[in-house]
Order: sequence, then C-alpha cells, then structure tokens
Amino acid sequence: MKEITTETYLKWFKDMSFWRKFEDKCRSLYLKQKIRGFLHLYNGQEALPAGLIHAMDLSKDKMITAYRCHIFPISMGVDPKKIMAELLGKSTGTSHGMGGSMHIFSKKHRFYGGHGIVGGQIPLGAGIAFADKYFNRDSVTITLMGDGAVRQGSLHETFNMSMIWKLPVVFICENNQYAMGTSVKRSTNMKEIYQIGFAYGMPSYPVDGMDPEKIAKIAFSAIERARRGDGSTFIEVKTYRYRGHSMSDAESYRSKEEIHFYKKKDPILKLKNIIIRNQWETIENLNSIENEIKKEVESCVEFAEKSDPPSLEEMYNVVYNETNYPFLDKVIQ
Repeated sequence: MKEITTETYLKWFKDMSFWRKFEDKCRSLYLKQKIRGFLHLYNGQEALPAGLIHAMDLSKDKMITAYRCHIFPISMGVDPKKIMAELLGKSTGTSHGMGGSMHIFSKKHRFYGGHGIVGGQIPLGAGIAFADKYFNRDSVTITLMGDGAVRQGSLHETFNMSMIWKLPVVFICENNQYAMGTSVKRSTNMKEIYQIGFAYGMPSYPVDGMDPEKIAKIAFSAIERARRGDGSTFIEVKTYRYRGHSMSDAESYRSKEEIHFYKKKDPILKLKNIIIRNQWETIENLNSIENEIKKEVESCVEFAEKSDPPSLEEMYNVVYNETNYPFLDKVIQ
C-alpha cells in the first residue's frame, strides 16, 4: 500500500472537509427546493471513502454503492461541479440531470452507481467482478451497502456465489447503526454484522469507521487478496451518520445526547487534532484551507445554477418505444 504520510493526513483533512461542506450545501439547497426528490447526506461517514481511495488503484478498480452516493464519485475523480449539477437536475450533470441524488454514475471513473433499491447493488457488484474475472482483467470491485441491506436475501446468494467462484470483489457494510430508522440492536439477532460472512467461509472483519488509516489498511489487504485471485472479503465499517436517513427523516428514533456523543468522535475533528498535535500544520492554515473549501463548494453551486436543464430532446433520447413489441396486439385497449 502507498505509504501513509503527513501529506496523506493533510489530503484526508482537505478531502473530508470538502465532502462535509458539499453535503451541508446540498442540505441548504434542498431546503430552498433547488434540489428535489430524495436526498441522503453522508455527514459523519467521510473516513470510509478517504481510507478506501488510498487503498484502491483508481486506474482500474471499480465501485458500486447504494443511494447515499454523492461523495464516492467525487473521491474517485468525478468533477464535483458535475455532481452538483446532477443534484440540481441540470444537463451538465453526470447523467444530464436525469439521475438525480440517488443515481450518480460515471463509466469513465468506474463508478457504477448510486442504486435506489435496498441491496440491489450487492449482486450487481458481484456481476461486475465476475465480468472482470471472465475477461482476465486485473480489477477489483468495491461493493458497498448499508446495515439495512444485509437483511436482503440477495446478499446471501451473492456471498455464496462469490466464494464458489472466488470473485475479485470486496463487500463493505457501512454500519451507521440505524438503516432507515430502526436500530441494528432491534432488527437482528447477529449484532456483529461482519460475522455473517463466516457462514460462507469468507474472511470477515470489523473496523473503526471513524479512522481513515485503519480503513485503508484493512481495505488494502482485502483488495490485494481479491487481486491475487483468492476471492472475496467482507468488512463491517462501524460508523455513524449525523444527519437523518434522508431529508424527510424526523429522527425520532434517537436522542440528541446520542448524536452529541458521536460528534465527539467526528473523523474530521480527529484528523484536525492529530495534525495540530504533531505540528504538521498550524491551526491558522487549516482554517484557511476550510475557507478555501467553502469557495470551491460555492463554485460548484454557481456552475450548477448557471447550467440549463435537460432539453426535451435529451429526455426523449432515454425513452424508447417499439411498434412491433411482442404480444402488443393482445393488450386490452
């Protein structure tokens, strides 16, 4: 794995701070009704993409995830201006404004979504890995899911096939403890989610989801195992989200005291304290970095707001009809 240096920590601080402020701005735009539909924010979970990207080979590795998906494509190199434009439904977005918050996608950067069906991405991730194995491509697919998605039957079918065929896929559960609004403690008899992998003989591990260095190390080990042809790994990243499941979440299932407790473990605050304690950078310079990030986020908003919505022609280009569709004559008029 690439060495974790002072520069790595400074990059993590800058990236994670940008992602946090990007999501905060999305929240503001949603309240102004400039972003419509659903919006699932990532605040509190930023250590995972930071560590994960350090461990991946972005020239060939792939990623697929669920609908809390704005930050991952940015971390993989997608222009955040295009992500913001997609959120605002503009033609300059990653899917020309027709995917929206839950369906960010970039073939160029090997980011395969953003999926709104709970757990739907799990077998798709294994499918991408199967294609890579079939065509002898030296790539590994990262397949992410929430703690609620592990209740889906497709996970068990996928884990079984992945182990039989030794697919180059790393499964990662982002356990933010609540799925939509039901605590893991109330929804499963197996509180340690990573242990699900043991039933299939899959190497499975928990990791502190608030520490990018720990995430990078365990992810790199799993990625290299997959790249060698030894098969899949399951990692449970124990994290916490500071916002609701979505913008429509009243958060009645948890207390303010609990949120405050976990905010003391804020991964960005932890990074900042480590950097200052080791005198890798001054607090004044870190504050200056944060001010520059605010300007970068505002430039994303300006780009999106100045962009045009997709034209009718663009929208009709993704809709098809077939005049000789089989059995069309049998349809009751």
